[in-house]
Amino acid sequence: MVGGMSDEAQDPAEAERDAAKWSAVEEGLELLQEGDVDAALAELTRVVEVDAENEYAHFFLGNAYFEREDFPRALKCYVTALEVAPKYIGAMVAAGQTLRLLGDHARALRMGKQVLRLRKDDADALYLLGMVHFQRGEHPQARGFLERFLQTNPEIEVAMEVEGMLQIIRGEAQPLEEPEPEIEA
Repeated sequence: MVGGMSDEAQDPAEAERDAAKWSAVEEGLELLQEGDVDAALAELTRVVEVDAENEYAHFFLGNAYFEREDFPRALKCYVTALEVAPKYIGAMVAAGQTLRLLGDHARALRMGKQVLRLRKDDADALYLLGMVHFQRGEHPQARGFLERFLQTNPEIEVAMEVEGMLQIIRGEAQPLEEPEPEIEA
C-alpha cells in the first residue's frame, strides 16, 4: 500500500506512474513537514496545475489548507483527490475529519463507514467515527469505535485522549467546562 491507497497490486506501468506522482509532491510535502505552509501551498498548487490527476498533490494541498484551518478549501482538495482516486483511504479519512470540524457529522460518519468497508479495522476511521459519535453525545456508539481504536495500539498521546473520552462515557470523569468569556469593561 502506498500513501493510503488500496491494497490492490499494481502493474509495473501503474507503479511507475504512482512513483512519478509521489516524486512530484516531495518538495511540497517536505515544506509542509517543515512548517512552511505558504511555500507548501505554492509548490503543491504548482504541481496540481501541471498534473490535475495527481491525487497526492490534491491530498497534500488539502493538508496545507487544513493546517491553515481553511477547512472548506481543504475539503475541496480531498474531494478532488477522491475524484481522481476513489479508493484513496487517506483522502477519505482527511475529508471525514474535515467534515467533522465543519460540523457536518452525517457526512463525516458516512466517510468513516466507507473506509471501514474497504479496511475493516482502519485506525483512523475508527478514531473518526468515535470522535463524531462522542461529539454528538452518542456514547454507546462512540464507546464501541473508541475501544476498537485503542486495540490498534495508537500513539500514546492519542491513546490518552481516547481513554479520557472513554472515562467520560463510563461516568468516571466529567468533561471540562468551557471557560466563560471575559468581558472587558
